[in-house]
Amino acid sequence: MEPEPELTVVKHATCAGCGCVCDDIEVHAAPDRVVRAENACELGRAWFLGSGAGPREPAAFIDGHPAAADEAIGLAARFLRDASLPLVYGLGSSTVQAQREAVALAEEVGGVLDSHTSSTHGPT
Repeated sequence: MEPEPELTVVKHATCAGCGCVCDDIEVHAAPDRVVRAENACELGRAWFLGSGAGPREPAAFIDGHPAAADEAIGLAARFLRDASLPLVYGLGSSTVQAQREAVALAEEVGGVLDSHTSSTHGPT
């Protein structure tokens, strides 16, 4: 039986699982994944434990079937072009630069923005 790899412990890790940005999380990580996130809430644990070097999904899905990124981008562009009031949603794990681009996109297509906190913090 192979020995367990030594865990790296990161104290005061910052969580981006929601908009709170808690910075008192203690993360225990193996070389390829996070195995424990102490002090994290349910959303934070899911965010930390969901990251890692495991198998990746296909680049995109269209109607539940794997699709190439270029094909999915083209379809998304058509949806945005044809929509009467498109919603740009989420952005909680996005960089500030990506959020700026999302705001510009929403303005360009006459859409609206909503933060992911409406579904993550709204119920709580």
